[in-house]
Amino acid sequence: MESTQRVKISADVMWAYMDKPNDMSGKYQIDLCQLSDAAVNALEGMGITVRQKEDKGYFITCKSNNPIRAYATNGDTLEGISIGNGSKAVAMITPYAWKYQKKEGVSPSLRKLVINELVTYEGVDSADDSDGDEVL
Repeated sequence: MESTQRVKISADVMWAYMDKPNDMSGKYQIDLCQLSDAAVNALEGMGITVRQKEDKGYFITCKSNNPIRAYATNGDTLEGISIGNGSKAVAMITPYAWKYQKKEGVSPSLRKLVINELVTYEGVDSADDSDGDEVL
């Protein structure tokens, strides 16, 4: 597979585990969602499987063994900021082929992530739910 293959896509960000691994996969990961038809065609042309769900549209999940860096449009690194669902980004994607046991495939590798519109993830504050009602 050529390492020169790459595509720049515009996407909505969901479930960004940039600075801590996802509990399920044990990897840093991010879903790039609401992909255009042109992005889907380009990704599939590189052998990358694009999935579809009602709330995400067409999407891919990029995973890494290392923390994922994101950048602002001015080139500054976004550090210490939790990127929330609905943030808008431009991502540079390249394919990588893998083999594991008796399986093989092509997965997306996230080369660069630029956040155009940041929605900060605040988390759930348990103090907000202290209205005295019993939770069932």
